[in-house]
Amino acid sequence: MNKQNWEVAYEEYVAKVIEDSKVPGVAVGLAKDGELAYGQGFGYRNIDEMLEVTIDTVFGIGSITKSFTCMAIMQLHEAGKLSVNDCVTTYLPEFRLKNGSSIATMTIHQLMTHSTGMPPLPTLFPAMKKSMDLDAESNSEAQSTNELATNVAIETYDEMLDYLAELDFQMLGEPGTEFSYSNDSYALLGIIVERVSGQVYETYIKEHILEPAGMTDTSFFLDELEGKEITSIYESKEKEGNKEVSLSVNWWDAPAMRAAGFIKSTVRDMLKYADIYRSGGLAGDVRILSEGGIKQMITPHIQCEPGCHYGYGLMIIPDYHGTVLIEHGGSIKGAQAQMYIVPDQGLTGIVLTNMAGSPATALMKGACNAYAGRPLTAKHIPIEEYELPEDRIQEFTGDFLSSEGMQVSIVVKDDKLQLVTEDTLSCEMIPVGEDLFMVERRGSEALVRFIRDSNANIIRIGCGFRQIPKVVKPSSVSLS
Repeated sequence: MNKQNWEVAYEEYVAKVIEDSKVPGVAVGLAKDGELAYGQGFGYRNIDEMLEVTIDTVFGIGSITKSFTCMAIMQLHEAGKLSVNDCVTTYLPEFRLKNGSSIATMTIHQLMTHSTGMPPLPTLFPAMKKSMDLDAESNSEAQSTNELATNVAIETYDEMLDYLAELDFQMLGEPGTEFSYSNDSYALLGIIVERVSGQVYETYIKEHILEPAGMTDTSFFLDELEGKEITSIYESKEKEGNKEVSLSVNWWDAPAMRAAGFIKSTVRDMLKYADIYRSGGLAGDVRILSEGGIKQMITPHIQCEPGCHYGYGLMIIPDYHGTVLIEHGGSIKGAQAQMYIVPDQGLTGIVLTNMAGSPATALMKGACNAYAGRPLTAKHIPIEEYELPEDRIQEFTGDFLSSEGMQVSIVVKDDKLQLVTEDTLSCEMIPVGEDLFMVERRGSEALVRFIRDSNANIIRIGCGFRQIPKVVKPSSVSLS
């Protein structure tokens, strides 16, 4: 079959991105009005065995799982079994926080929109401890990563609720006032789905979303997918300035937090799922959610950052090349994923990869740009550089650390601010507004926002959609 010009250009772009990023395998799919318009695998699901990726290869989808959780909540809302405006404690009376005096007013809506006021918390690491320990047993280098989990293991909902109750942290603000991405909020939503429905969370998702949508190659559990085309998973490490990619045999899992990001799926199945949003709640002829329910999920309820809002388990960009984009990404060990839905154009898209830190977003943007006839790297929001006086540069430097484990350092190199994270050496920070900077990572743009207290002192940084506290000590990172 002869390829269209945009396909040729896009596949040349993908080949270069894969080579530069060293991602072993990528699957890409686009659908127009519910019909497959483009589907292609690149690279390998297993390098050693030379097994190629297809659109039926099973990958992890990470936090795209969150939209499934919200769809379940909305189904229960429409069935009259709960209201998204109900208080969390109505269904979780034992939920408590040591420093959460406003917990009584937290709502399900605020869990869904990451606006409870909870900062990033370390819960996910203890929740994954059992599977992370398998890494440590097979690979001594994994010990340093596993230290994040300490000696605490969380395997049940009760253990998670007890763990949250003992954490010492400061709330970001009153419920509904601050956005900060929260895996913990979605773990709580998973418990609510289970208690209200009377079904195990994973069973509810399977019976009320996956099966009705015809997603036969999708599950939380690899053993349910036995015989399917399951990818191997890979890890990358920086060693002496070079990226080294290695095979892993251990998929991480968190039984108490599966609602936050542990579904496995394929491009073909995920296009069926994405089409539910394009069609206003239908999967083929089967209604999964009402049109009004879908509208509520894709309403921009709270701003994540300038030009981007959060709905229910989905991000909304109101001006994406003149239309609305609904999207969400996912990242976990052995997986980086991105989902796009452009309802006005009837377009849906999925990119799945088998290595965390892969440029899935850049590949998804490139596919949509190529299909629409735009330059492959076209930006949807043109940002003009903001002039930052030289005498103010130093005030932005410092270290920022969340208890979730994210570390960010802001340093000066060649009279310019640089952002340094664990998975990248350095990214130049381009001023685009007061206390607002743009960085380019993995071929895609992201905004970094500085947050000040009432005395104008920088106390937190908004990075990766999370609010991360500033460390009191001066930055110890230096660049030569």
